[in-house]
Amino acid sequence: MDLLDRNQSRSIVMCKEGLISSESPLASQAGASILAKGGTAVDAAIAANAVMGLVAPMSCGIGGDLFAIVYDASTDTLSGLNASGYAPKKLTIELLNKKGYKNMPDTGSLTVTVPGAVDGWSKLLETFGTFDLKELLKPAIYYAEHGFPVTEQVSSLWHEAQNIFKNNNLLADTYLLDGKIPNPGEVFKNNALAKAYMLIAENGKNTFYNGSIGENIIKTIKSHKGLLCFDDLSEYKSTFVELIHTDYRNCDIYEMPPNTQGIAALLMLNIMENFSLDHFGHNSTESLHIMIEAKKLAYADLMQYIGDPDFISIPIKDLLSKEYAKSRAKQIDQNKAKNTVNPGLIKNLKGDTVYLCSVDKKGNMVSLIQSNFVSSTFGSGIVVEDYGFVLHNRGALFNLIKGHPNCLMPRKKPLNTIIPAFMVKDNLKIAFGIMGGFNQAQAHAQFVANIVDFKQNIQLALESPRFTKLNFEGNDIMLENRIEKDVINKLREKGHNIELRGNYSQLMGGGQAVMRDFKNSVNLGASDPRKDGIAIPEGML
Repeated sequence: MDLLDRNQSRSIVMCKEGLISSESPLASQAGASILAKGGTAVDAAIAANAVMGLVAPMSCGIGGDLFAIVYDASTDTLSGLNASGYAPKKLTIELLNKKGYKNMPDTGSLTVTVPGAVDGWSKLLETFGTFDLKELLKPAIYYAEHGFPVTEQVSSLWHEAQNIFKNNNLLADTYLLDGKIPNPGEVFKNNALAKAYMLIAENGKNTFYNGSIGENIIKTIKSHKGLLCFDDLSEYKSTFVELIHTDYRNCDIYEMPPNTQGIAALLMLNIMENFSLDHFGHNSTESLHIMIEAKKLAYADLMQYIGDPDFISIPIKDLLSKEYAKSRAKQIDQNKAKNTVNPGLIKNLKGDTVYLCSVDKKGNMVSLIQSNFVSSTFGSGIVVEDYGFVLHNRGALFNLIKGHPNCLMPRKKPLNTIIPAFMVKDNLKIAFGIMGGFNQAQAHAQFVANIVDFKQNIQLALESPRFTKLNFEGNDIMLENRIEKDVINKLREKGHNIELRGNYSQLMGGGQAVMRDFKNSVNLGASDPRKDGIAIPEGML
């Protein structure tokens, strides 16, 4: 790359000390301050996550789920934490059918599954942390009480959700300023959330799942005619799980296993590996066509086979085999887009969001993602009384088709869109993630291809123009308008129905990445211009 004539908007952040990248400068600064005090990458990530729950309340918070991939430099091992919640034990397909539902509702009390984030914080700290929640929640409590200026992209998301406030007094009282949505630069406070954070800081997760916050969650749910009960909360536990993995052109890629969509990113990469993308060129007609068609195939398998592994048998080994990928790749017509694709046949089958990442001076790393699900509805649209946070609507991703891998069942986890990721390339380790619902797996695959096939650095790999297809049928596809017009025209000739979006469209998701160069003991950070965030080194006390 010619550094005097570069193609990226900002430089990579580099340091020998710790570093964190998030969607908010305030969240990154909170994490960086913890690193400067001697905290681990996990300590920093939790401090930043708590701030994100305040400054981007429509996207994440303690009313949502969490997933994390942690690299422990002392043992050279990766761990995955699944802190996603299950459906209430009283919620069944039959009950919803009797209420007249043919599909899961999109919002409201019946979409609320147990929020796993706070238990996830606790489990991560028990295993990888050095500080307690009293220390880690201080920045978030300070900003909640004293206020913070609302940033540009967050204000935009707030405005997208304007219809949800009309008949929801508690939501409006909590999240509006004098009855209006905050504009960029206006100062917002949330004293009720500060109260919740202070209780969690003092009493840990028990106050959320067995104490006063939990009692208010259930009281609030009952007032909205929901079915979540106190036992659903008190019996919940997040779990460490075995990561799933593929080798993409001698680069190791790790994702969270089901119940997440992480497998779709690996399926895409395995299919893409059957084509010489570097020969075609970055964002060429040929490479984009192949990746778009690979997305369709991978997501067809995702929707056919993936659910909660505690309830169904999932053929992960078969789906991730290179032989299976070859058979799927053969279905790609390099001259024509396919309007409909079917899932592959597996033999012997038995049965909005925020992302942040950090690395400390010792090389420990964390890739963490946390969400309320749909930002345009503030999750379920239900605020917990007295405590200033919304409950997520992850249950909306269940279906009501009996026997389907992702059908609703009591105490079952729905297919979850949020996925952190991790990759290893020679002496480099990269924690990365790109949010945005079902955009995430396809964005992960594009990021990996940018680095492995097209030799981009982590900042350029995040910034490069992307495509996204948020549904599962048809030839419609969204592209950022930075892609060359000639390429767009040729894709249309192949049958793609293209909708052009802005230069850095939020619909493509926003990402963050940190990289550790173990040869030189240098940490590097990147932040996506599609969001308001920044990568910040820990600094000196």
